Amino acid sequence: MALEFDTRFDPSYGHSVTVAPDVLRITAKNPSRFTFYGTNSYIVGRKTLAVIDPGPDDDAHLKTLIEVIGDRPVSHIFVSHTHRDHSPLAARLKQHTGAIVLAEGPHRPARPLRIGEVNPLDASADIAFAPDITLPDDEVVNGDGWAIRTVLTPGHAANHAAFALEGTGVLFSADHVMAWATTIVAPPDGAMADYMASLDRLIERDDRLLLPGHGGPVTAPRSFMHELKTHRRMREQAILERIRSGDRTIKDMVMAIYSNTDPRLHGAAGLSVLAHLEDLVARGLVSTDGDPAIDGIFAPVA
Repeated sequence: MALEFDTRFDPSYGHSVTVAPDVLRITAKNPSRFTFYGTNSYIVGRKTLAVIDPGPDDDAHLKTLIEVIGDRPVSHIFVSHTHRDHSPLAARLKQHTGAIVLAEGPHRPARPLRIGEVNPLDASADIAFAPDITLPDDEVVNGDGWAIRTVLTPGHAANHAAFALEGTGVLFSADHVMAWATTIVAPPDGAMADYMASLDRLIERDDRLLLPGHGGPVTAPRSFMHELKTHRRMREQAILERIRSGDRTIKDMVMAIYSNTDPRLHGAAGLSVLAHLEDLVARGLVSTDGDPAIDGIFAPVA
């Protein structure tokens, strides 16, 4: 069965939308090919609130958050990961509310940069971010009428975390699982092996509703995530088939595999292919001289 995406979404810029009991969604007006209609921030609670993913450093979005919060106190600001569409506004929201900021940790790549390598996603990283409290896996933070459990989900980013609203079956999945598109996994910022392991972890949880960082909710999480996993394995198989048929460079693989994709997205597609190749080389299914690289030469393993 082909993976089907749900692209129906009304961002309702400047307003909040109720997406679950005591959960409001506010979408920042930062649309792009990679953010869809923009970044979703979530406000949790009724009296004393938590904010999940305050979003980009945007005056209009901060204004909307403050208006929706009103005179209610905010005790916690949770940040799923340190890409610039999710974390930068945390500092200004903290200044306004006095809330503590929690996250897995500062930004870091999934692996060390190799000699001569430049991280192509450096411009998207919030290097200045530092949480007040670092969250270990499975940590539960109790608030006023709510409790949020940290579920570490590295893959899209090394410090990516999802947040489970305890006792509700609701999981804030950030950029790990989204209804509108597959997740970008681009080395050295992210790692495909980590992404697949995190996907398995969320499948095992069996939440009933995922609220992502972009776009609308995932209403049948387990079946959708199984389809995502199948999609990734099919992409892996397509890469192996291209190598076995004679392709040796990522550029050639992208031209064949992503022939129907907007050429403006081929750069991101190349990084996704590299993520798969790093995993395939580590598993002994593909060979290359030295470490896998975006400009490397790849060959099948006999």
